Amino acid sequence: MRLYRPFIIARYLYPEAIFRMGKAEKMLWLTFDDGPDPDSTVPLLDLLDSYSVKAVFFCSGRAAELYPALVDEIRKRGHLLGNHGYSHPDGWRCRTAEYEADVSRAGSLTSSTLFRPPYGHLTISQYKQLKRRYRIVFWDVMPYDFDKRLSAERVLQILKKKIRPGSVIVLHDNEKSLAPGILEDFIKFAKGSGYVFSNVLHLDCK
Repeated sequence: MRLYRPFIIARYLYPEAIFRMGKAEKMLWLTFDDGPDPDSTVPLLDLLDSYSVKAVFFCSGRAAELYPALVDEIRKRGHLLGNHGYSHPDGWRCRTAEYEADVSRAGSLTSSTLFRPPYGHLTISQYKQLKRRYRIVFWDVMPYDFDKRLSAERVLQILKKKIRPGSVIVLHDNEKSLAPGILEDFIKFAKGSGYVFSNVLHLDCK
């Protein structure tokens, strides 16, 4: 079963985490998980540049260690970096201390302030520990751009249908993602529909 939005209960389990950035303005937040990637990162950055859109890249610590020049390029082009763990750990399969150590290892390579849990899997204990040091960011729309069973057209259709004012959108920066092929069409659609893009994460929004 595909969940294009997190379960409502997640907002109660993780009350200080970000899912959506308010409802009053037609603004969208683009975020990319799993990078940097030697094949997808630069094409994504070039597309974002061409439409003057800034995003948040939640990078894997392991990938950031392998491709530091790409991490520097993300920063240089005005995008924010987030922490996506060092080894992309599944919080439901890790003890809290093990999970926290993995996230901390990635901190110096990516971000020591913003964190997105891989798979969106986070135990209450892990959340309580990590929220002391990180702003934890989930999402409002997941179009499954990594799912090989979906076409690019279907992923784009999901995005067009599911966005709403304040949506935090999660796409992926890796070789499996359809994001590079749909991003331009999506940005054109969103801007044509009156939306603007931001990468400024307001701390008082959930």
